[in-house]
Amino acid sequence: MNPFLLGMRLLWGSGRRGRIRFLLMSLGSALGVACLAATLTIPTIIAANDARVTSRAVHPGNNKNAVYQEFLDPYGSQRLRRIFVGRTGTGHVPAPPGVKELPHAGEAVISPKLAEILKDNPRAAGLVPGRVIGTIAPVGLGGPDELYAYIGVPPTELSDARPLGHFGSVNAQHELIDPSTVDILQFTLGCIVLLPLVIFLTVCARLSSESRARRLAALRLVGLSTKDTLRVNAGESVAAVFLGSVLGLLGYLGVNEVMARIGLPGLRWYPEDGRPEVITLIACLLGCPALAALVSRVGAQQAALSPISVRRTGERKPPKKYGTVLLIPGLGIIGGYCVLSVMGKDPSGGPASAMLVPGAVLLTGAGLALGLAPITAWLSQHLAKRSESLALTLAMRRTEVEPGSALRVATGLVLLVFGASLTQGVLIELDQVSRRTAPVQEYSLPLAGLSTQQHSQAINLSGVNAHVLSVDSWQGSSEEDRPRVSGIVATCTQLAAFSKSIRGCVDDKVMLLRDPDYFFDEDAQPGRNFPFLLSDGRKMNVAVPQATITAHFYDPSKVNGPSLLIPPSMIPRGTHIVNASLVLVSSSDPTTLRSVLDGIGAIAPTASVEPVGIVIDSLAQLTVIRSLLVVGMVLGLGIGVAAFVVSVADRAMERRGQVTALALLGARAGTLRVVQVVQVVLPLVV
Repeated sequence: MNPFLLGMRLLWGSGRRGRIRFLLMSLGSALGVACLAATLTIPTIIAANDARVTSRAVHPGNNKNAVYQEFLDPYGSQRLRRIFVGRTGTGHVPAPPGVKELPHAGEAVISPKLAEILKDNPRAAGLVPGRVIGTIAPVGLGGPDELYAYIGVPPTELSDARPLGHFGSVNAQHELIDPSTVDILQFTLGCIVLLPLVIFLTVCARLSSESRARRLAALRLVGLSTKDTLRVNAGESVAAVFLGSVLGLLGYLGVNEVMARIGLPGLRWYPEDGRPEVITLIACLLGCPALAALVSRVGAQQAALSPISVRRTGERKPPKKYGTVLLIPGLGIIGGYCVLSVMGKDPSGGPASAMLVPGAVLLTGAGLALGLAPITAWLSQHLAKRSESLALTLAMRRTEVEPGSALRVATGLVLLVFGASLTQGVLIELDQVSRRTAPVQEYSLPLAGLSTQQHSQAINLSGVNAHVLSVDSWQGSSEEDRPRVSGIVATCTQLAAFSKSIRGCVDDKVMLLRDPDYFFDEDAQPGRNFPFLLSDGRKMNVAVPQATITAHFYDPSKVNGPSLLIPPSMIPRGTHIVNASLVLVSSSDPTTLRSVLDGIGAIAPTASVEPVGIVIDSLAQLTVIRSLLVVGMVLGLGIGVAAFVVSVADRAMERRGQVTALALLGARAGTLRVVQVVQVVLPLVV
């Protein structure tokens, strides 16, 4: 009889327990394959986004029929990209993907998400001058949430117009995530998802290993060859994992359709972007069963080669200690980096770190998995010798004899803790690189673009701690070469919110600002007068005083540089200084930063906002990376917990006979429960 068919007949003929084991193996494999498909599809989603962004990239050329100018502005914490097109002739004008024809003057074609914003917020109409005549198709957008617009205007309105050449680029345009960050992301996801996933699939393939080994040994003793014995075991494992792979892929496809419409913070994709590619299907439908076959072959070696020792429960060999050696270089490199950092020497950066740090992480992770069994066996042996408790002695002796069970029980959670620590480190590093190091964050808006109501709402936004006005003195006509000075309109309390420290500030007086760490404007000499143009046409003369404020400001800052502090009481009521900028300040944590940016976008959607020291692209990318790493952590958590639960349940079922024997010998139920708990707790503690 074919060994595979023999394995199936033995499986279904072994009763309810065998069928339950097969079902658990299949469901466990389904969960693992669904997580694998999700992890392998993340680069596909990013690549699909990059491909569409690349296909619509606009380039200058020799076209005499149209000119263009591109603008990238923040709308709240999102990116808003607008392409203004001016027609200079009646000939052919190339059209970008997703648009049948570029709009004429007074018309606009926008993304569906931008259309929703314009519908829900009429004040945002100024973002898109002209009549909206259509929306951009998905082929011309990076994702469903992208804010994008093609706007037709007269060519004379474009200050930096260039001839429109063509759409599409040879070089890939990475708008979702920077290529250097993708490598970090893939490495981290591999450690927190793929490594626990291999362990989990191995656990699923080794369910009821002891009872299966005894059954295989019986087959070997009745005359089945070694190869056929291994094939019988592999056939059962491959069948279960293949069924689980199919179920897992179907489950992932359903989840993808739902999640593509819900999205993640900073990331939404089209459902077709998240559908598995051929390589992913091969990895799931062929790779996972192949792994199961390999694991089952290794697990069945003893039953096939030495069936007598399995049936008689002979003495087991102690676990090999070679895996523990991997911890030495891994922890050594990590410890060296920690020591150098504590000493104030930054060891990061350079090609050496690029190789050493990932290598140390992988060595430590592998050492944790491979070294758990020998470490647990050694510790159990020593605890059993010194223990006077019956429960502890029984637990330690059992763990000493079979430390491999500890590996199956605890490895999933060990790698989960390891992956969580790694993810936290990556997030902290990316957060430090992408945000200001100062504890405060400034936002600059042109005052001329705000109405009185918008100005009042902006300074009272939740999260905004203070506000000032940044102003410049009047220079007159372009032919004049008049000295110029900058100033800050604020009270001492407002100024203090923007600085590390100030000394000598007095309210209701014009004062000279000096920062010892910043260059001083030589034009701001005491006694010199500077005119400031008011909104009603009058000029307000301000004399540079002798009184000086010594202040330490953050860098970069809109307050660091101006030479004069002008009290608000000096400006006539109902007027303001022309060309002033409203500068708001909040704390610099990412949640507050996004909240303030979104609040400004809702109040004044057409205002040009400059988050000082922050690139809006970096902020958007950090949101996407954080979302993907959180998804990876959720997948890793599910895999780790599932591996733990499956292993504990399987171990309890395997040990029912031994527990029954101990109970017949007089062991109390409470003692046996303590033994079971200690056997699980010890490897987890290690």
